[in-house]
Amino acid sequence: MSPLLRRWLTLCFITILALSALWHLTDLSRITSFGVPTRPTLKPIDWTKVTQHYPIETLIELPTGQAVSIPKIQAEFPNESADYRNERLKRRDAVKEAFVHSWRGYSKYAWLHDEVAPITRGSKDPFGGWGASLVDSLDTLWVMGLQKDFAIAVAALEKIDFTTATLDTINVFETTIRYLGGLLAAHDLCEGKYPILMEKALQVGEMLYVAFDTPNRLPVTRWWWKLAVQGEKQEAQPHALSAEIGSLTVEFTRLSQLTGNPKWFDAVQRITNALEAQQTETHIPGLWPIVFNAASGVFTTDTTFTMGGMSDSLYEYLPKEYLLLGGLSPQYRSMYESVIEAAKRHLFFRPQTLDNANILLSGTVQKRIGPDDVKLDPESQHLTCFLGGMVATASKIFNRPQDLDVAQKLVDGCTWAYNATDTGISPELFRMVPCISSDFCSWDQDSWYAGVNIRQASVDSSIAPKDPNERAEMLIKQERLPPGFTDIRDRRYILRPEAIESVFILYRITGDIRYQETAWRMFNAITEATKTSISFAAISDVTHKGSAQIDSSESFWMAETLKYFYLIFSEPELISLDEYVLNTEAHPLKRPQS
Repeated sequence: MSPLLRRWLTLCFITILALSALWHLTDLSRITSFGVPTRPTLKPIDWTKVTQHYPIETLIELPTGQAVSIPKIQAEFPNESADYRNERLKRRDAVKEAFVHSWRGYSKYAWLHDEVAPITRGSKDPFGGWGASLVDSLDTLWVMGLQKDFAIAVAALEKIDFTTATLDTINVFETTIRYLGGLLAAHDLCEGKYPILMEKALQVGEMLYVAFDTPNRLPVTRWWWKLAVQGEKQEAQPHALSAEIGSLTVEFTRLSQLTGNPKWFDAVQRITNALEAQQTETHIPGLWPIVFNAASGVFTTDTTFTMGGMSDSLYEYLPKEYLLLGGLSPQYRSMYESVIEAAKRHLFFRPQTLDNANILLSGTVQKRIGPDDVKLDPESQHLTCFLGGMVATASKIFNRPQDLDVAQKLVDGCTWAYNATDTGISPELFRMVPCISSDFCSWDQDSWYAGVNIRQASVDSSIAPKDPNERAEMLIKQERLPPGFTDIRDRRYILRPEAIESVFILYRITGDIRYQETAWRMFNAITEATKTSISFAAISDVTHKGSAQIDSSESFWMAETLKYFYLIFSEPELISLDEYVLNTEAHPLKRPQS
């Protein structure tokens, strides 16, 4: 190669390197001063000036009247010994350390983005690109005494424009529980010290309100917001998830309480009135199905019912809205009481276990043709683990002491599922053999084997033994099924909070320290399986120690899971359940005081 050609190739190579470096340093769609991806700048929108095609003439006002006496929720806690206190604080500090590890990873690799990628050290923006983890974690920072980090995060809100989004479609429910709930809770906790929190909450609230501009005032839950900006008429979807329609009350009500403007309360109260009017008309009276026809306003057509994913927080918000309204709206109590009676009759079941544990799980039911043809699918979900806390809280505030035993059995069911796996963590979805009666149940191995064979019917018959017992034993070993499990449809753990949420609430309601011991076992199992060098990650298979990790760490890890672990080892007056309502994203909203 001639010297001239060598010199020319070297120059080309240097030029390519320089251009590549320049691109990576200047491409603002990918890099910030923190070295993480950012969003392009979008034009702010004044949502108060967007055309309303179906304005409300008369708003439903927040209820007023003589204060209702609501029974106390939390137990009276005795004085603790010095040794017990030291151990409790050690555990609390271990939780705080896990949070700080997660927060530092997010701050370094995904600042102002929705989530950190805990393995590849990148960022993700699945919730509008408004810094979901930052907003979701504001109140956790405050609760854990990390006021310096809290102030830094609040200051960063200046850089987030909540009037416009990077996504074409906004999930109204997720935006409400994570962003609106997070901002309002931070405002309540710091008692208005940082005005920007309410300013940003109003930005979110004004934007979300336009999603309700439909002929029947039901929201467009998966919202093409740009069409509204362009002045086009919109209507709610014919297939909407019941949780996404019915789980907006708490945040919208609190915004109306703080601003004095009833329009947000009006928006959600109209949904509640529609739910109440149709509650006895569904295929299982008392419960609402998974899917609503929001376009027509008909909630009764679907035939599948669950308190798990897609419906869960609809039910959760009935007692919580009652509390937030100070008991001044009795319809929330009557609706809940209809729900819990139907759930006990149709959804809750006792599973067969080797130790004959007296526990409850919640399944899914399908209404078939015929007046009594309600078929239970005994598939439990990690998401249904919130039920123990909901039922326990309602048992106190609605004077239903008989339901506290149901709540404890539901919590014991979820923690039993944690203890059943090799990792000490419950899977997302699993099936068990239901007992014929919840009053008496004994272990029946033949029933278990039969259930395994039915659920695993698709296995290649050429490799399966013909003897049904041998076939079941092979499948149990192959699928790593703990005793009683007939199927694990989703083996993941994605850092979910629902189990520790109910364990925390039962601890606060009963004062029983066994719940703290349970929480500590859960915390150690979770952190051992999920910790990465910069954060914590979901795992793919809870039945296998050393399971592969998934490059995902949703914002609820810092917003909910670690907050509940921290609170169960903290003093009971910290975020007292008699002073706050925690929304479905664990954001504490101040309850009105008599």
